[in-house]
Amino acid sequence: MGERMGISAPPRTAILATLGQAGPLSRTELGRRLGLSPATVTQVTRRLLAEGLVEELDRAPSRGGRPAQLLGLTGAPGRAIGVKIAKDHAVGVEVRLDGVLLQKREIPLDAAAPDCLDTVAALVAALASRGSRLLGVGVCVPGVVDRPGSGVVDSPPLGWTSMPAGARLRAALDLPVLVDNDVNALAVAERLYGRGRGYRDFITVAVGQGVGLAIVADGGLVRGATGGAGEFGHMPVAEGPRCGCGNLGCLEAVVGAATLRARTRQMEPATVLAEAGAVLGRAIAGLVNILDPAAVFVLGEATREWDRWRPGFDASFPAHLTRPHRHVPVEVGPWDDSRWAHGAAGLVLGTPLGVVPGTGEQGDLIRARLA
Repeated sequence: MGERMGISAPPRTAILATLGQAGPLSRTELGRRLGLSPATVTQVTRRLLAEGLVEELDRAPSRGGRPAQLLGLTGAPGRAIGVKIAKDHAVGVEVRLDGVLLQKREIPLDAAAPDCLDTVAALVAALASRGSRLLGVGVCVPGVVDRPGSGVVDSPPLGWTSMPAGARLRAALDLPVLVDNDVNALAVAERLYGRGRGYRDFITVAVGQGVGLAIVADGGLVRGATGGAGEFGHMPVAEGPRCGCGNLGCLEAVVGAATLRARTRQMEPATVLAEAGAVLGRAIAGLVNILDPAAVFVLGEATREWDRWRPGFDASFPAHLTRPHRHVPVEVGPWDDSRWAHGAAGLVLGTPLGVVPGTGEQGDLIRARLA
């Protein structure tokens, strides 16, 4: 499942990363989570306090005895830039180690243009111009990426085939760069800072122009042998219509935005979306029966009209679950386009915690910058 944070990581890096994900903790709790001795925690946190990277906050409520002093990040330990690349635009954000969004920029972009990645590099440079201490850059794309640490992309929506996006951006920026599928990036952000903090096993489904899936198992992202795990949109669910991949009846071809727009010109929109919700609910139930997640998170542009999807989904999803899985919650989140970019930043911020596998040398560079 990739590199794991724990006693094998330098205590300084482990403490900063854990405070970034979990929020304020006592020294005792830090030691318990990381398997560090009280003496080591005291020694390391004393240095972090002196350097202004950590601060003492309010004391935790007492259960009897002296209340524990909580420690939290000051915001100085490190930041990441995240970029979502779409066919006609890019969104970039700067994010603190604790997930707080500092700034956002959106620019027009032609993903098929030869200088596309130069334009993305210029966006990153603009976000970094404030002199912040950057740990690295995360980039997310619609498509399959071999490994985040190398960043070779195959993306039909962008018109990219074996695009060495990671190498080109690293050469332009002289910073660690991680690249991954956009839904994987969303799941990493959920694991670090969202509803996924409470689960070690969950799935994230994104519904919009297409349908994407990310799987988190035992606390880490599942990428598969070639980086293509989660191509849920190409699961066959019907006899037709033809999908952009060339096959007939893929889930994405049935409930994707283009198909739904065409159908709503001929039928009542509420009926069309309820039918799409039923198809989606049946498909996600199949995933739950196979993968056994503790929760399902549904995100993406389609959630803006979820009230119309809901009647079909709420009837279909539970009807197709096996008995052991009927308790699995489905949480539908609000949506705005910057969440993709925030997820891309999470690729960097999640690396010291072992949430993101396949980071290789770039992951080592990010952990070194944090330390």
